[in-house]
Amino acid sequence: MPQVTLPQATIDYRELGPRESAHPPVLFVHGALVDHRLWSGVASQLAERGFRCLLPDWPLGSHTVPVDDRSALSPAGVADMIEGFMVALDLQDVTLVGNDTGGGICQFLIDAHPDRIGRLVLTNCDAFDKFPPFPFNAIFALMRSPLTVRPMMASMRPRVLRHSPLGFGLLARNLDPALTASWLAPCRTDSRIAGDFAALARAIGRTDLTRVAPRLHRFTKPVTVVWGMRDRCFTPELGRRLAGLFPNATMIKVADAATFVALDNPGVVIDAIAGVGAKT
Repeated sequence: MPQVTLPQATIDYRELGPRESAHPPVLFVHGALVDHRLWSGVASQLAERGFRCLLPDWPLGSHTVPVDDRSALSPAGVADMIEGFMVALDLQDVTLVGNDTGGGICQFLIDAHPDRIGRLVLTNCDAFDKFPPFPFNAIFALMRSPLTVRPMMASMRPRVLRHSPLGFGLLARNLDPALTASWLAPCRTDSRIAGDFAALARAIGRTDLTRVAPRLHRFTKPVTVVWGMRDRCFTPELGRRLAGLFPNATMIKVADAATFVALDNPGVVIDAIAGVGAKT
């Protein structure tokens, strides 16, 4: 995989689609304890439609290259990394796509660094005081030390626990056991990654989005909120409240999806991104 080296961290990423595209580039932001493969099905089909798609592995617990500066592992700090990534690749008029923790980080990004963002697509994600929502707020609180991260990841090796409500079970209807196991492997097997995630968990514990929310109306570019209606963590009401913050927002309700809409119903996410980012 190619890499972008930033002062805070080295970011692995995958790129699909034509570099010289008629459409704006699409930049994906996944959540905690997953990687770019959350978006693979969406990005591959967008690439076939002529979109340039960039899928980084952000340092949120499933990354494999330890960060250089753990003090940057906060939601606002990762937002700064995304800005640095866009600068390094000279990305302009970006279609920014976020999910879960990544959607919360996108809100920090458009608050602090909106200039390179042309439009925003948010699937089920953190908002307001849900950062993270129950029961994951309690789980993150238990993983604020590297000494607890690795044993907790080891406890999730059995599929039945990994796909339980305390693992990925609440987040999607369609889960690949090999994929979910690989998402937890870096924290389980590498003490440096476990330390990175513990630092992130501590920072998330000191953060919520209620301070950012009152400023989001300043982002007047197109926003599409694609929300899985089966989500018991990020409820439909949370999605409606989030969409209501933006002056130029459209909400798409996805009846058969939970948090990971890109896995449960990738076609809706593909159409939303293509619709908001297509140039005619």
